[in-house]
Amino acid sequence: MFSVLTVVILAGCGAGNDMRPDASAEVISSASYRHDGPAALTLYTMISNRSGAGAHSSVMINGSQRVIFDPAGTVRLSAVPERGDVLYGITPQVADFYARAHARETYHVVIQEIDVSPEVAEQALRLAIASGPAASGFCSASTSAVLRQLPGFESIGRTFFPKRLMADFGKLPGVRTTKLFENDEDDKSVAIAQFDSSLATQP
Repeated sequence: MFSVLTVVILAGCGAGNDMRPDASAEVISSASYRHDGPAALTLYTMISNRSGAGAHSSVMINGSQRVIFDPAGTVRLSAVPERGDVLYGITPQVADFYARAHARETYHVVIQEIDVSPEVAEQALRLAIASGPAASGFCSASTSAVLRQLPGFESIGRTFFPKRLMADFGKLPGVRTTKLFENDEDDKSVAIAQFDSSLATQP
């Protein structure tokens, strides 16, 4: 699937969804990936290394399939189908690249993961799919709107601020938090080139 991978990159928490049409149901179905790990939600928060301000929010949902809800997202892969800001086919390789594409000399990524029941994961998946594309700057508002509708997540406030959402999510019992720092230059094309190179060497 990745042999002819090309990538569209946008800067900031901007509306990436308007750069290409939604993938067809057939393409999405063929790309569907089911991860064998536990049902879980993973919140990504991108933080400026210069100002400390939050720059973007998104959430990976591992249920009957694994997707990333990336409202007004900045990383788009032509080999990863998208519909309404939901990215499908999130294999371990794609998940790793997604996080690392955001981590560079100017930003780091806070990754917060929590195990949930299969039922909650499926509800999150349905809500993300129903949410539709977000306007520029609405990444945290859209992500928090999905999360706060889930059982056990009612304490999450709807917010436009990534760090506020990160703080609310971090108060949930059982959250595991890691931080990803990398020294890649600010131009994301460097990370893309490295990813393409690694794919090209695969059998």
